[in-house]
Amino acid sequence: FGRIERGFEGHNTEEPIGGGSKFSGLLMGGGPLGSQAQQAWYVVKRNGRHEPVMFDKITTRIRNLCEGKCGIGTLCKPLKGYPEYIDPIVVAQKVTQGVHPGVKTSDLDALASQTAAYMSTEHPGYSHLAARIAISNLQKQTCPTFSGTVKMLYEDAPEIAGKRTPYLSEDLYKLVMANAELIDSKIQHSRDFNFDYFGFKTLERAYLLKQRGEIVERPQYMFMRVALGIHGEDFDAAFETYDLMSSKAFLHASPTLFHAGTRTPQLSSCFLLPVKSDSIQGIYDTLKSCAAISKSAGGIGLSVQNIRAKGSYIRGTNGVSNGLVPMLRVFDATARYVDQGGGKRPGAIAVYFEPWHADVFELLDLRKNHGKEEMRARDLFYGLWIPDLFMKRVEANGNWSLMCPDECPGLPDTYGEEFEKLYERYEREGRARRTVRAQELWTAILDAQTETGTPYVLFKDAANRKSNQ
Repeated sequence: FGRIERGFEGHNTEEPIGGGSKFSGLLMGGGPLGSQAQQAWYVVKRNGRHEPVMFDKITTRIRNLCEGKCGIGTLCKPLKGYPEYIDPIVVAQKVTQGVHPGVKTSDLDALASQTAAYMSTEHPGYSHLAARIAISNLQKQTCPTFSGTVKMLYEDAPEIAGKRTPYLSEDLYKLVMANAELIDSKIQHSRDFNFDYFGFKTLERAYLLKQRGEIVERPQYMFMRVALGIHGEDFDAAFETYDLMSSKAFLHASPTLFHAGTRTPQLSSCFLLPVKSDSIQGIYDTLKSCAAISKSAGGIGLSVQNIRAKGSYIRGTNGVSNGLVPMLRVFDATARYVDQGGGKRPGAIAVYFEPWHADVFELLDLRKNHGKEEMRARDLFYGLWIPDLFMKRVEANGNWSLMCPDECPGLPDTYGEEFEKLYERYEREGRARRTVRAQELWTAILDAQTETGTPYVLFKDAANRKSNQ
């Protein structure tokens, strides 16, 4: 905004003010922002220079982006709906309400982008215009080459407690510096503009690398970093991966986008683990593992059906257990605290249990919005690991026995016919804590799903019969 510093190829961006548009007439001719007031107003350009406000430049910049003139040598397709439904003048009129003396051109870009995004309810093309403004703004504020960005991220890393801490790996830095011209030539800058507004803002919020609080990475730089982080010196494979990702043929999972090419290249999405043992040491060792996984952006599936139920005897202390709910509240707090690498996204832990566990009814209530707060753990997800025997009892409207794994060992470790024989033996021996109608429990499961979206339902016997592990 102000004067556009770098014209598009073959396009004169230095249009005179007051060129006859209805917008310039509104602003320049006797309106609240007349010529005398305009002369006292200025914008601060990205290089720090002050220039008088020239309102027609706002309209020109937005119109250029609508027409597909997205930067020096960067051409995009004209926006769908332009000029029939997308009006740059209307957007510019709204933007001028946020103009004040000394406003930065980057802030005007951000305001214009937000304004266009709000107008997406009038036509979806405004969302794409909002993205083009935001992405163009990012490109103006970041290094024009991938190699330059890598060099800055590695060599200009901030010092923390007297120690320089580059986020990128030394291997990636050396690889890019040794092959800078080749790698830079593969970057397709125009593909940055393939995102809509909300997709780009998601990248901006959590995925694009920052240094000293400022975003320094463009979407195409992220894709190239990921490709080189995975394939290293295999440039054919790296460039193929880059091309496929940047053209949106596929995307790697979030941990890969976060960490490829960094000093902590943890690229896996999902980790499955049981609570190590039904003891204080086992529970807190598992909690530590969950925290470490979540720190590196891994999602967790946690099996808890080996933990004794509420009221069970504790041999070491001659006391009784508080059951699964208080334990899961600790995991719930950990999922909130260890938010996948420092504010990128919340930790994700899915807790799995079987319908014979004596605490099952309390577990089904953990995500509900009503009830005692000390009996809720709403930031965890829940899943049921259902044996076929339970569904047979539901179908027959039979009874279902709830048991404690400490008093009925072996149930978490068996499936199919072996599980059914063991479960029915414990029933005959009178080891059940409580007997309910199977359909009563099934109704509670469906009620919880209706209210909270969980528990997920997985079928233990079918999964184990088909497992290749």
